[in-house]
Amino acid sequence: MKLACKSQYIGDVVVVRCEGRIVAGEEVQSLRQEIEKSLLETKKFVLHLGSVAYIDSGGLGAMVRLLGTLRAERGDLKLCELSPFLMHVFEATDLKGIFHTHQTEREAIQAFSHRPQESVQVSRSSRPKVICVDSSSDLLAYLSAILKRCDYQVYTTKHLSDATTLVKSTHPRLAICGPATQESVQAFEKFREADPAMQILILPADFQASEAGQAGSDLVERIGALLGAHG
Repeated sequence: MKLACKSQYIGDVVVVRCEGRIVAGEEVQSLRQEIEKSLLETKKFVLHLGSVAYIDSGGLGAMVRLLGTLRAERGDLKLCELSPFLMHVFEATDLKGIFHTHQTEREAIQAFSHRPQESVQVSRSSRPKVICVDSSSDLLAYLSAILKRCDYQVYTTKHLSDATTLVKSTHPRLAICGPATQESVQAFEKFREADPAMQILILPADFQASEAGQAGSDLVERIGALLGAHG
């Protein structure tokens, strides 16, 4: 089932009621356009997700990007009435703490009148460094959000050449690479040689289209096993 979005202004808050699947491609673009058409009037949005039956890694990453965009403009993207499936996804990925989630639409709207809590800054120096490389901004947002919740220091880039520079300057323990990064063998070998001690994890071709909760849990488990095995 494709994603259907309907917006309603309630005061200065836009409630976007979603039905269907939030997945990479046309569905994500539809959600993004639904929010962008109201951005000139407000930066306060509520996503009603009670009728969303599925979300993939790309779809969740798109929501993370929208959240960051709105908060950068002193707005927010609050979620309400999560379907049981989405509740499981947010618990599996530990991303419930990033979004402000509410049981009802009314509670989500009223929450805009409350002063937001200040986030606690954590020292970055001792956290394991991870670089993520992929051509999809939505997927990079998904990876970054999940890894930061697991206390990794995360760097993201869409370009292998920039990733090579980052490796030389930051010396990460791990690089997570999308499948497209291997299209240029020469560039990938140069990237690999930038720090021979760095571990490399190649994402499967269907990772962005994978169910967001399971993909996140599996990824965190793989990273833990990989870094644990190499001290």
